[in-house]
Amino acid sequence: QVQLVESGGGMVQAGDSLRLSCAASGRTFSSYTLGWFRQAPGKEREFVAAFSRSGRSLYVADSVRGRFTISRDNAKNTVYLQMNSLKPEDAAVYYCAARAADIATTSRFYEYWGQGTQVTVSS
Repeated sequence: QVQLVESGGGMVQAGDSLRLSCAASGRTFSSYTLGWFRQAPGKEREFVAAFSRSGRSLYVADSVRGRFTISRDNAKNTVYLQMNSLKPEDAAVYYCAARAADIATTSRFYEYWGQGTQVTVSS
């Protein structure tokens, strides 16, 4: 069992930056691939980025590549999502997720989820 708690969301203006954090507790953090998803009102949950449990690979969605960066600190049991040059279309609830397997971009393959943190971007 893994418990995930996101933080760092907020309200910003277009062009600003935010860093989201996801703190994990429970079983061995390094055994899990950690991912970020987001969901805007009326839309499906969308993959944003993921960092493999091996720590050797990561994947970032095309829609945010070049602006968002994912990183993980196994010593702190934390995964981060650095979001730069934010756009109004980035506004959503951002969720951290974990799975005991390699990177996947589909939400149903992730076993554990945080409660989400709201990101609002004004134009």
